[in-house]
Amino acid sequence: MKILEPSRREWLRLCGAYLSLAPFASLLSCNSGSQSSQNSTGTPFQGTDTQLLDDLQRGSFQFFWNETNPATGQVKDRAFLNGNDTRTMSSIAATGFGLTALCIGDSRGYAKTSDIVTRVRTTLQFIYQGMPNVHGFYYHFVDMNTGQRWAQCELSSIDTSLLLCGVLTAKQYFQDAMIQDLATKIYAQVDWPWMLNGGPTFSMGWMPESGFLAARWEHYCELMMIYLLGIGSTTNPVSADSWNAWTRPTITFQGLTYISGNDPLFTHQYSHAWFDFRNKKDAYANYFDNSITATKAHKLFCLSLKSQFGDYSDDLWGISASDYAKGYTAWGGPPSQGPIDGSIVPNATGGSLPFLYTDCIRVLRTIRGAYGSKAWGLYSYVDAFNPPTGWYDTDVLGIDLGITMLMAENYRTGLVWKTFMKNPEVLSAMQLVGFQPA
Repeated sequence: MKILEPSRREWLRLCGAYLSLAPFASLLSCNSGSQSSQNSTGTPFQGTDTQLLDDLQRGSFQFFWNETNPATGQVKDRAFLNGNDTRTMSSIAATGFGLTALCIGDSRGYAKTSDIVTRVRTTLQFIYQGMPNVHGFYYHFVDMNTGQRWAQCELSSIDTSLLLCGVLTAKQYFQDAMIQDLATKIYAQVDWPWMLNGGPTFSMGWMPESGFLAARWEHYCELMMIYLLGIGSTTNPVSADSWNAWTRPTITFQGLTYISGNDPLFTHQYSHAWFDFRNKKDAYANYFDNSITATKAHKLFCLSLKSQFGDYSDDLWGISASDYAKGYTAWGGPPSQGPIDGSIVPNATGGSLPFLYTDCIRVLRTIRGAYGSKAWGLYSYVDAFNPPTGWYDTDVLGIDLGITMLMAENYRTGLVWKTFMKNPEVLSAMQLVGFQPA
């Protein structure tokens, strides 16, 4: 991401293009994958949608189960598509997705309940007692074995929020006193006003060497979770007025107008993975419907590039922040952003399943069936691949598998929404900022 991995998301905003900031540059290039001249030779997946989603979720669960230190519960940022990975960098965002994946895995019988409960307890206990935090906020990347800050990464407001969403989902899903007590303490310790740093909007993070990052969460993107978690806190809340402090710019593409900060598609997915915005609106928008429109516009954007990249079609489209042949980047549109080269990013459509199911599952069926083991493996979909050049990533990313797994479950049963929305702090926050039936 931009200045490389000090917050995959924050640095994407801080910098406009690829920078080689050590030590994170190597993290972006280590997953460049292998070149191949082979393109699609098969047909779409021949099983049912249910079979595909079952396989997708089971494979994703295996990532969150296998690529985690069972003694700490911390999930790797990335791993090889088919496992046997020795890297030790963990992402707190991946751990947040992972805690939610454990809830899904238990509901679907992917592992023994007793083993899953033990893993959740271990994870929460280590977060609360074993990982450094400042004012309740955690470092974006940590060593999965020790919990210590990875290199010079930042204390991250968005990644702490992603972690908390997983923590609060586990709190409501598991009727276990230890899990509920630890989850309550982890959320309660966050000093939300501190991250405002005297301003009306949240800072993207803080570093012990230099203090608060100058960049702020000030226009619409995945930021809704930060504000709602902060407003809903019963210990260290921020004012509900902060909900009105960030802007909601609109863009129009091929007749579709919607709120967007000109960011990658995942910005229309992440908060929606936990917060149920369906049939609700505030003074500004129905955000679920807004994400539907954003997904439609993104598909049209990809199809508009067909003259440049012949692989883009109704069967194959979707770009979001991901790996590519030269490392990791933010890309997408509209408007055009990043080094678009014909690559396909499965989590772009996977994370939008509840918004535009028929169109998105069509793409996922095509990838699984037509590209076979080059784009699908033990942990389900590879992070990205490029049919025109024959490049296939060798890695999967926890956050990308996570958004696909969670949104698949929300489409199928609404489990994540139903569970997370049981948290009274969440309901209170949405009421305080003015949500009402749409």
